[in-house]
Parts: sequence; C-alpha cells; structure tokens
Amino acid sequence: MALKATIFKATLHIADMDRHYYSDHHLTIARHPSENDERMMIRLLAFALNANDTLEFSKGLSTDDEPELWQKSLSGEIELWVDLGLPDEDRIRKSCNRAQTVILYTYGGRAVPVWWDKHHSKLERFGNLTIVDLPADSTAALAGLVERSMAFQVSIQDGEVTFSNDKDLVSITPEQRLPTI
Repeated sequence: MALKATIFKATLHIADMDRHYYSDHHLTIARHPSENDERMMIRLLAFALNANDTLEFSKGLSTDDEPELWQKSLSGEIELWVDLGLPDEDRIRKSCNRAQTVILYTYGGRAVPVWWDKHHSKLERFGNLTIVDLPADSTAALAGLVERSMAFQVSIQDGEVTFSNDKDLVSITPEQRLPTI
C-alpha cells in the first residue's frame, strides 16, 4: 500500500518591504512521503519570497513536469516557475522554455558548490533564470519550526528573510548566484 501525504496547515503573515507586498496567506501543504521537514519549509520560504494572490503550490514531487510553485496568467501561460534543489540542466532548460520567469532555490550545503561548478556555464544562457542559494544552517533551523499547524510572521527586508512564531525566530539571507538578465 502506498504511503499518503501528510497534511500541514500554515498561516503566513507576510511583510515584504523589498517588494511592498503585505498580505496574509492561509495555506494547506501536502508533504509527500519522501519529503523531509527541511524541504517542506523551503517550499514555504519560496512561497513567502514570491507571494502574490495567484501563486500556488503544484503537485510538486509527484509530477515530473511541474514545479514546486507556479503562477499562471488568466489564459493559462506560466508566468513564474519556482523549483527547489539541484536539478539537472535538462529540467532547467525545459522550465525556462515553458515559463516567463524561472527561480531555482538551491539548498544542500556542500553539494551546492559541486552542482554549481558542473552546471553554471550551461545555465548562463537562460535569460529568464534566477538561481538563489539558501544557507544550510538557516534551512536546518527553519526545519526546526515545523508543526502540523503553523503560524509565522514573515518579514523580508534588504534581502533578509525572518520567520518567527510565538517561540522562535529564524533569519535567512538567500544568496543570488545567477541573476535574471
């Protein structure tokens, strides 16, 4: 029998001073059986960094041809494609061909520089791609905030993201590796 996804509820009170975006989002997150707490929280972080009224979670891990998050136009075109991890160049190429803007959030500590050295020269040709690296210590701390029902104040200012709840505060400073041209 196949394992089922675990359902989490999250409320994000987002104050993004960099984009002048202020809103509350009540989210239901299905965590795939093969997904760990860190990856799920990185999905929440990616949502907060790109939040708007039309951004939504896709089927993610259970579907190869969909991102983790996407934003579609009213006519169904993919305006924003958000992926996580260290995908191969082929997946990135396909996503850049399908979407107006692609953001890849890399994580994984020491594996990221190895992946970057192998792929960066091929990825520079994609003008609609932005790659953002998330520090391993910050993503591990973010994973420590997981509960089945979560509420976070998310502040974004000068590129620094702060997730806080009633007990804890985690600061994350994403590092942009490959800018959108």
